[in-house]
Parts: sequence; C-alpha cells; structure tokens
Amino acid sequence: MATITFFEKTGCSGNARQKALLIASGHQVQARDLRDSWWTNAGLLGFLSGLPVAQWFNRNAPAITSGEIVPEELDEPTALALLRDNPLLIRRPLMQVGDERSVGFDAPSVNAWIGLREMPPEDLEACRHAPTEDPHVAYVRSASGGAIQCRFGPATSLADRCKCQ
Repeated sequence: MATITFFEKTGCSGNARQKALLIASGHQVQARDLRDSWWTNAGLLGFLSGLPVAQWFNRNAPAITSGEIVPEELDEPTALALLRDNPLLIRRPLMQVGDERSVGFDAPSVNAWIGLREMPPEDLEACRHAPTEDPHVAYVRSASGGAIQCRFGPATSLADRCKCQ
C-alpha cells in the first residue's frame, strides 16, 4: 500500500473522513496542516497543474461562498497569489505519493490512483456543516515560515483589528 503525504486543514471533519478511508484501505497517511507550509507557485502547481484555475479552490471557503472571490474570473497568477496568501482557499486535500500529486478527494480517481477497499456512499469532498458567518480571516507569515491566522471581526476597532491566534 501507499505512503501518502496528506495536506489538510487540521480539524476539518471532511479531511478526517478522507484520512479514515485511506487508513482503512491499508495506506499510511502522513498528515500535514497546509497552513503550516510555505507555499510557492511551483509547489502549488505541482498539485494543480493541468486543472482549470476554478478547480484549484476550496468551494466551501467563506470568501468563495460569499462571492468575494469568484475563481472562474481569475487568471493563473492572481489565483496563485490568493492561494499562497490564504492557504484555506486551496482545495483539499493535497496528496502526494512518491512524485505523483493530486488535489481534492474524488473517490473514483483516488481508487484508480492508489486503491480504496470500498467506495464511500457519499461525496467525501463535500462540507458537512452549514456555512457560518465567520469573521474575515487573513494569514501572515511568521519568522519561521508558518502561517499565523488573523481574524477581523466587524466589531473590532481599527487599532485592534488583528486578533492573531
């Protein structure tokens, strides 16, 4: 079976279901939070190349569902800049086995690529929870190269806008 580097949003129930299916299929999963990686254009394109730009994006991201970002209207350089600056916009998971990489979790495609013991009865890429009105989120890079989440709520003052967590 395969050893999979699995870039996820830690705590995402969809990614948890995907990992559980991979493990039940006998694969070894090395999970990494995609927010903790220093993404470059080349690094992202290693996963995204060959797909239309609109398929690079997490359709459940608040900026997408609100219409603030419309992936179908973006060119490649703009899309890459947005994905680098806000990794939660990246369609998940990003998976790598050896030199082969993929984006998203289309079960028939994953089965053809590395094999699954059973096909799930549901779409494992779909978000299970209803969208909420999250505060606006941005990411800044730390000195070590990680991403620090900053939330901007509507009730905060300009002097106290960034609540880094």
